[in-house]
Amino acid sequence: MIFDIIRKKFVVLTPEEWVRQHVLQFLISEKNYPISHINVEKQLQLHKTIKRYDIVVYNSNGSIKIIVECKAPKIKINQQTFDQIARYNFVLDAEYLMVSNGLEHYFCLMDFKNEKYIFLKDIPSYQL
Repeated sequence: MIFDIIRKKFVVLTPEEWVRQHVLQFLISEKNYPISHINVEKQLQLHKTIKRYDIVVYNSNGSIKIIVECKAPKIKINQQTFDQIARYNFVLDAEYLMVSNGLEHYFCLMDFKNEKYIFLKDIPSYQL
């Protein structure tokens, strides 16, 4: 797909990768985020372990706007999924979280003051 260009390599189209490609399409085509603001599947260090996030969308100032966790369509999204993305956000400090298995999509706004996330109907579109 076109997003292989972003990563400068070819990837195997696993069920999770299929979801990731469609989320990228949504972020770029529907929400108007520039490709240059999107980073895909990079490492982060969480405590003493190395993890990989699926998608991160940056603000123009370099701060992180959105973290996306993608699961294969057969994977049920549950509390474990939200715990995983919340742990990643301890390191990344994103404003918004998105979780998708291609069939179900959840969007959250972080409330850092009260240490919780607030569920939303959608995430905001790109704003200059």
